[in-house]
Amino acid sequence: TITLADHAPVPPVFDAANNVNGTGELVTGEDGALYYQPVPANDSLYVFGSSRVSWIDWLGALMFSGSLLGVLGHGTLRYLASRKLPKGHAKTERIFMYQAYERFWHWLQTIAIVILLFTGLIIHRPDIFGAFSFDGMVITHNVVAAILAINAVLALFYHISTENIRRYIPHPHGFFDDTFKQIVYYTKGIFQGGAHPFEKTPGKRLNPLQQATYFMILNVLLPLQGLTGILMWGVQQWSEAANLFGGLPFLAPFHSLVAWTFASFIVVHVYLTTTGATPLEAMRGMVTGYEEVEVHEEKDEG
Repeated sequence: TITLADHAPVPPVFDAANNVNGTGELVTGEDGALYYQPVPANDSLYVFGSSRVSWIDWLGALMFSGSLLGVLGHGTLRYLASRKLPKGHAKTERIFMYQAYERFWHWLQTIAIVILLFTGLIIHRPDIFGAFSFDGMVITHNVVAAILAINAVLALFYHISTENIRRYIPHPHGFFDDTFKQIVYYTKGIFQGGAHPFEKTPGKRLNPLQQATYFMILNVLLPLQGLTGILMWGVQQWSEAANLFGGLPFLAPFHSLVAWTFASFIVVHVYLTTTGATPLEAMRGMVTGYEEVEVHEEKDEG
């Protein structure tokens, strides 16, 4: 915002006939002063911390709040249903589920994503979070993004070299039938105290819904977020490359939308970890490596 006059009893207008024009707005403040308020969008510009696409923010906030309300509602129904079920526990077995590097990768990735979401929110809305240093948040965001990228590359190498990447690839044969079984469990069976439709083992930790979700997260959303972030970071050095993808007016809102998607995913992901043998068992397993899992009758009889 630029101050044009300390006192302006009559709001002026641009004299376009005499080649005096502007893409911003003339605004009279409460103090009676006249200000020129730039509107970057009118010049196809995007300014970090100032420019925003309202429908992106509304859609993102709707996704996040919908996810939060969804898990709160589902969790409440689970709790009420559990009080009516007879006391008893499914047969379980304690097994070593996660290797040390897998646990390290998971928690480093989790911490990095949470920090990126937090710093990204401050960069996006410094008018709300003015207590934080804008420059400091930008530097932190960039450094943590680099750590996340390095961690992702090392994790990809690990999963390919150990062939554990197969766990994240949905198998076409019977995929839709198995997915339907999992949906029925989350919407019906879990409220009736039913067993999980698929047994969790070290070689097969993810159910079909999880496989499809992680496949999208790791192979689509994460690379897109990384690519847009890199182009935004180097937009002044590689302006031609950034312009091929629409420049900052497209890259920044798209980056924000994917960030909202990640935030919504985290809410659902954390909630679903409570659907194990006990509410905290899956989280404990990701710390110690050992997890108590349900034993299906077929395996027990064999």
